[in-house]
Amino acid sequence: MVKITDVARHAGVSPSTVSYALSGKRPISAETRARVEASIRELGYRPHAGARALASNKSNVLAMVVPLRAGINVPVVMQFAVSVVTTAREHDHDVLLLTQEEGEEGLRRVADTALVDALIVMDVQLHDPRLPLLRALDRPSVLIGFPADPAGLTCIDLDFKAAGELCVEHLAGLGHRVIGLIGSPPEVYVRQTAFAQRVVQGFTAAAARLGMSSTVHPCEATPAAARTVAERLLREQPALTGVVIHNEAILEPLIDAFEHLGLRIPTDLSLTALCPDELAETLPVPVTSIAIPSREVGEQAVHLLMSKLDNTPVPSATLLRPRLTARASTAPRTM
Repeated sequence: MVKITDVARHAGVSPSTVSYALSGKRPISAETRARVEASIRELGYRPHAGARALASNKSNVLAMVVPLRAGINVPVVMQFAVSVVTTAREHDHDVLLLTQEEGEEGLRRVADTALVDALIVMDVQLHDPRLPLLRALDRPSVLIGFPADPAGLTCIDLDFKAAGELCVEHLAGLGHRVIGLIGSPPEVYVRQTAFAQRVVQGFTAAAARLGMSSTVHPCEATPAAARTVAERLLREQPALTGVVIHNEAILEPLIDAFEHLGLRIPTDLSLTALCPDELAETLPVPVTSIAIPSREVGEQAVHLLMSKLDNTPVPSATLLRPRLTARASTAPRTM
């Protein structure tokens, strides 16, 4: 690895002169600066983030705040992270991934250093305690998720309320009148995580508008919990013929549980889900689903942040329209 002393030796200057050329702390002649820069290019020297920050007031690093709280589906979250990292590299930026519970104090700690230029924040709650600080920071941010009051923020996400509505409308169009939502783990709702709350809002609003009988059941992400919820749902709604699932981790266990209870899919019970396409397509019964557009959301979040760093105006709200793909798990009601 090339060091600053190697650059100094190659350019015929002292290491401190190379440091001054990088940081701009002291004036040096144009000729010396050109010689140092030529040596940096020829040797392939890459100054560490702190030195780059001193030189340009930029670190070329984005912080991605993804607290891995209980109830979060890590594989799906990592799809967002991969998209953000890949897109950031196209803009010559690295990504610092923060997976701990970064509340206001954690965000301030990161923002008060020269480590990052901007922030992408996930797992947004309806009344997120981090919002006042994000509005006040001197570094731009983009939220993947919509709080109850998005004023003064830049937010992007799938329109989860419309997604919940679309699943219900699809089942209604097939003649189903008694439906249930099997949702995220209970702690996700306790935290008032925005995307989960929006799905419930859309589901219940569409069911009421269409005169359908509906119920909502949070579910832990375990096969045992999936079996328990399936049994409870059928006990409470014996005429149930349609289910919306918003819990990727238990899709296959739920299919198994319903079939163990004697329900054939889709002959007796139609299933729709919000989940990645690659999961929906590979289940024993391919599931009618609305895709989680992790790649598109991650890409657009980075593009929004790059525009903000360039002082280019951006829309405050970007809602991606849900798209439903019909597969083998839904069929017209036969009962």
